[in-house]
Amino acid sequence: MAAADQIKSLIKSFGEGDDSRFYATAMQIAAAEARSGHTALADELKKIIDKAKEGKSIALGVVKTLPLNTSQKELKDLLELVHPDEKLKQMVLIPPLEKALKRVLDEQKKFELLRQNNLFPRKKLLLVGPPGCGKTMSARVLASELGLPLFVIRLDGLISRYMGESISKLRLIFDAMHQIRAIYLFDEFDSIGTTRGQGNDVGEIKRVLNTFLLQIEKDDSNSLIIAATNLPETLDKALFRRFDDIIQYPLPDKEDILKLYRRELQHLKKSKKFDFETISSHSLGLSYAEIHKICEDVTKDNLVYGTNEVSEEKIISYATQRKEPF
Repeated sequence: MAAADQIKSLIKSFGEGDDSRFYATAMQIAAAEARSGHTALADELKKIIDKAKEGKSIALGVVKTLPLNTSQKELKDLLELVHPDEKLKQMVLIPPLEKALKRVLDEQKKFELLRQNNLFPRKKLLLVGPPGCGKTMSARVLASELGLPLFVIRLDGLISRYMGESISKLRLIFDAMHQIRAIYLFDEFDSIGTTRGQGNDVGEIKRVLNTFLLQIEKDDSNSLIIAATNLPETLDKALFRRFDDIIQYPLPDKEDILKLYRRELQHLKKSKKFDFETISSHSLGLSYAEIHKICEDVTKDNLVYGTNEVSEEKIISYATQRKEPF
C-alpha cells in the first residue's frame, strides 16, 4: 500500500492543482507496488495515470491540436471549456429520466463494441424542460462519468457576435467534433431552432438552423451532441427526428422536493416543529435549482447571522418569495 506521506502529497497536489506533482506521486506509488510484487496493480495504476494525462491534455489543448489557420483559431472564442465533476448519483431524478441518462452512459461505455457491429451509441440528445430542472447538469454529469471534456456553445451569442458569419462558425464547431471527442452542449437551443415557417424569422437564423439540420444529420463523429431548450414548442419539427433521444425534464414533484431538501439540509440543525412534508408542499412549482438556492441561502444565513438552527417558517418564506417575487 502507498505510504502515508505519498497519500498526503497526492491529496495536497490535487487540491492545489499541481498536476506535475500529482502524476509524479501517483507514478511513485505505482513503482512501489511493482517493487512489492504487485505487478498487476502497478500496471493498472500506470494505465490509469496515462489515460488521465491524455484526457487532460486533450481538454486543455483543444485549440492547439487543431490546424492553425485563421478561422480555427477562433474556436477558443466559440467553445467554452468546462471541467465538471458531478456524478449521476448526486442528481435527484424521476425513474424514466435516470433510466434515459444511464442508457446513454451504458451505450457510450460500450462504444467500441457497438462500432465493431456497425452501430452507433446514443450520441445526439435533445433535453427539454423548464429552467433549473437539470438539463445543463445532465450534460455535466455525462461528461464527468465518461471522462470527456465538455464544451458549451451559446447559440444566441454565436449569432449576435458573428452576424453574417454564423454558418461558417457553426461548421467549424462540427469539424472540431471529429478532431476532439467531447460533449458539445448547444445551450439555449431555441435561439436558432424556431419554426422556419414563422413570419418573424430573421434570415440569418433560418440559414443557421438549416445548416445545423444538415450538419447534425451527417455527423458521424465520436462526440456527443446535446441541445438544451426551455421552449420545445417553438422548435422546428424537422429537428426532432435528428436526435437519438428527446429527454423530458419536468418540475420536481413533492417526493423529489422532499428528497432534495433532506439531502441539502442534512448538515443543519432543525427547529422542533420542522416538517419536511410541509415545506415540500409549499415548494411545489419550484425548480430543482430554486430549491437548491433556498437551501444555500439558509446555510449562509446561519453562518452570517450566527443562527443555530433552520426553521420551517424561514424555508416556507423563501419558497413563497421565489413563487411570488413581486
